[in-house]
Amino acid sequence: MNKIKGKHTIYQRKQIWKMGLLILALIIGLSSIMITGRVVRSLSLEERKKMEIWAAAIREIADMDSEIADFSFFLRVIQDNETVPVIIVDDSDKILDHWNLNPSRLDNSDYLDRRLAAMKKQNAPIEIVFFDDVVQLLYYGDSKLLVWLAWYPYIQLTVIILFLLAAYYVFSISRKAEQNQVWLGMSKETAHQLATPISSLIAWLEIMKEKEHNSEMLHELEKDIGRLEKITARFSKIGSTPQLHNENIITVIDNSIDYLRGRSSKNILFDRVYQGNDNVLVPVNVPLFEWVIENVCKNALDAMDGNGTIRIGVEDRPLQVWIDISDSGKGISRRHFAAIFKPGYTTRRNGWGLGLSLSKRIIEQYHNGRIFVLRSAVNAGTTIRIILNKH
Repeated sequence: MNKIKGKHTIYQRKQIWKMGLLILALIIGLSSIMITGRVVRSLSLEERKKMEIWAAAIREIADMDSEIADFSFFLRVIQDNETVPVIIVDDSDKILDHWNLNPSRLDNSDYLDRRLAAMKKQNAPIEIVFFDDVVQLLYYGDSKLLVWLAWYPYIQLTVIILFLLAAYYVFSISRKAEQNQVWLGMSKETAHQLATPISSLIAWLEIMKEKEHNSEMLHELEKDIGRLEKITARFSKIGSTPQLHNENIITVIDNSIDYLRGRSSKNILFDRVYQGNDNVLVPVNVPLFEWVIENVCKNALDAMDGNGTIRIGVEDRPLQVWIDISDSGKGISRRHFAAIFKPGYTTRRNGWGLGLSLSKRIIEQYHNGRIFVLRSAVNAGTTIRIILNKH
């Protein structure tokens, strides 16, 4: 397939837009994380100052003479802490007291030990040195406000991504439905428009046959008119559920290849390799399946620039039939294996990028089969595999 430098295909432009939206979402999310992170660090410092004052209040109450001291201020400082969880331990790590923990689990020593271990990881301890040189350590955890604030940007980023994904999904469904309506309308109109001139051509052909018998030119003209009738039938079937009939897939492929051989360069070799018997029955719609073979082979012809080999292999398996169409052309890189079946993807200057996407639709939606790139490498050719179910 020809690669045109400096030209973005329709598919590539779509990918750029998708990547741009994702990058925008990431920038918004990361900016929110950075700003919120600064706020969290600032509040964390304020919270530590608050806990240092809280620890000082406990020390002052313990050191004051209970008969003459006024505890009201220090008690108010202690009571004002209703959000920061606190555990006080002695120098042997024995829990002496605690505040703002889950009251229903205070009898569970494992719960207290786990909370203490978590607090040790969150914040450095604050020493409380009493007048008799008794040292206790105050450990504290982050308040609920600080925890929620720390998680907020990640929640925000998740919401943004989910919104973008939902918007993209809705947009894709809407766009696909619109494309299908346009495609169906165009197909039906094309079939309708072709019907009249084909009828006229058939009439003129009959008149010419009466005047010129056994003319090779008339024979070829008749074949081309028959081809136009088949193309019209193909377009008329788009959008409706096609009827599948058991057909000898070998004969169907041979007919398509014979038609392509007569209209291809003499430097193109068509090589057929069939494994098994010559009568392989598969439920197919012949006009549509022939369209698939032609589309795949025409892409192979474009990739070889009029010189090379197209090998068609058919493997008859118990439940399936595998059809491999290989070329000796330029090949494609692995990252484009799926892209070549997307509508609008093309490397030809005047291409529409519809052939392989239409083939995928015919095989997977109408025939319940599969079509994919089996193998390919740049400058080493490409093999497209079609899998059809026998039942």
